[in-house]
Amino acid sequence: MNQKEASDCNNMNEIRHEIDLIDHEIVQLIAKRALYVYKAAEFKKDETAVRDQKRVKAVIESKKQLAKLYKLSPTLIENIYTVMIQHFINEEISLVNN
Repeated sequence: MNQKEASDCNNMNEIRHEIDLIDHEIVQLIAKRALYVYKAAEFKKDETAVRDQKRVKAVIESKKQLAKLYKLSPTLIENIYTVMIQHFINEEISLVNN
């Protein structure tokens, strides 16, 4: 997608259009991430393996560091990843238990 820089937008319609393009990419990337999560479930034998709290903590911490690098709120990223990871843990548990 050819995207304008925020500084090149001349009105709210252009800004909203660009945000919509970004949101499309975000959802597409989450869907791609989900495929890896579902594949990972095939290698996990039980709920303990799914609920790997050490891994969850490491993932969230690394994303908070990325947030700082991009001058974004680490709290925002922590909240987003916490919700997303918990959702995928629940889905993985369903897959592992079936």
